[in-house]
Amino acid sequence: MKVSTALISVPDYLEGEKKSPIRHEYLDGQIFAMSGGSEEHNRIALNIASVLKFHLRGSGCKTFMSDMKVNMPIARNTADLFYYPDVMVTCDSQDTERYYKTRPCLIVEVLSPSTESLDRREKRLNYQSLPSLQEYVLVSQTEMKVEVYRLNANGTWSLEILEAEDILTLNSVGLSLTMAEIYDEVLER
Repeated sequence: MKVSTALISVPDYLEGEKKSPIRHEYLDGQIFAMSGGSEEHNRIALNIASVLKFHLRGSGCKTFMSDMKVNMPIARNTADLFYYPDVMVTCDSQDTERYYKTRPCLIVEVLSPSTESLDRREKRLNYQSLPSLQEYVLVSQTEMKVEVYRLNANGTWSLEILEAEDILTLNSVGLSLTMAEIYDEVLER
């Protein structure tokens, strides 16, 4: 006996997400429900997004939080993929889709126990395939630790690991954040 999985088209997925009480990520016709985040997860994402929004005001860049999807083609443009990053910035004036973005320059994911391995591997590799992406940032919610994957001038990705006394420099948007700003009302030094 064969078990078949019904695949969902991109238009059906996008329409369903408008009405769904929970968010789903999309991978080549299959959808995956997303779990809710902790208070720490939410505060960290809000702290980063708030500073970004204020910093980028009037620049033409737009800051989005976890309800805006990013779309990317995978497998040599034969399949589509939609993720909900925790924080995302796009500075491309042609990135005009209403329910998703395709040209982010910065993506931030706050690590959760249930998604950490996905964020570190699958999402990182898929995000890094976006030609517009310059920085991918992973933020721990249990300790003052930030990992920054940055695209270098020679086209390779480097990793920088920051701890409590370090400063996060986001070259993609010309902003520096202290760990105290990132972890405000979350972790004490």
